[in-house]
Amino acid sequence: MRQLRPADVSPEIAAAVAALARGEVVGMPTETVYGLAADAESPEAVRRIFELKGRPADHPVIVHVADASGLDRYGRDVPELARQLAAAFWPGPLTLVVRRSPRVLDLVTGGQDTVGLRSPAHPVARAVLAAFGRGLAAPSANRFGHVSPTSAAHVREEFGARVPIVLDGGECRVGIESTIVDLSGAQPRILRPGMLDRERIEAVAGPLDTASARDAPRVSGALESHYAPDTPAAMGSRATLVERQSRLAARGLIARILAIGAMPAGAHGIALPTDPEGYAHGLYAALRTLDALGADALLIEAVPDTPDWEAIRDRLARATAGSGLDCYGT
Repeated sequence: MRQLRPADVSPEIAAAVAALARGEVVGMPTETVYGLAADAESPEAVRRIFELKGRPADHPVIVHVADASGLDRYGRDVPELARQLAAAFWPGPLTLVVRRSPRVLDLVTGGQDTVGLRSPAHPVARAVLAAFGRGLAAPSANRFGHVSPTSAAHVREEFGARVPIVLDGGECRVGIESTIVDLSGAQPRILRPGMLDRERIEAVAGPLDTASARDAPRVSGALESHYAPDTPAAMGSRATLVERQSRLAARGLIARILAIGAMPAGAHGIALPTDPEGYAHGLYAALRTLDALGADALLIEAVPDTPDWEAIRDRLARATAGSGLDCYGT
């Protein structure tokens, strides 16, 4: 992709690109979630991302690139399969983990020999990348471990004046983070599921390694507890959650339910669509809305145990891990 001239972009994107060139951090939409974007080749700029998020130094960030040429700029010994997957799914919600080039900062990789690369599909992100001319480190624009943002308003709520430029690209179409595929080993494997599912990836890559990922590179969003609301949260069947809400209410505690489809009779909360794409699109916004109500507990209806819901199950399991809801003795 050619680098755009200032006259080719909107004033908002031109201002964001100028800020990035000064080493600043900007809020940027992608089709998955909003990111905190900074020059991936500037140690000071990447360090600012970590400071804003409160992110551990050994937790790598993904580098966003305009197109497949980023594989050669930031990767080395790039396997042919990486190029095939990029041709099939970029721009889109797929991150490819490859061996890093000398150009990649230790800050970006958490000191590892691998780097995650993605070419986002959102037109605003693509315009920024084309105008900036090199890669952007861009983890989700939220406090580390908190619910990811899917609107510009969410980013402003998280950071306020500390991130003065937030490009508004509307609601994120996908709504949860990208699928991460590791191509640095002998056989490709999924390290983080996303809405680009295993079946579609295997149609290009062949069978993926399903063995333990104990020796896998560290990647974004792989901690046991992540994507979590501040309100203590738990998952269960619809009947279990309604009964649990009633028991909490009898003790003077307020619980809200995140349901699938219609809200159960007598329950209070938010109901999301019954299809995985619609559910994923609304998930993080719903969690943020429920979190802001100041309830004592958040009860989440378990989603179907089928392959098309795998990424959503992953996010909900991490969002409820170690939340402390059992402190209420329910």
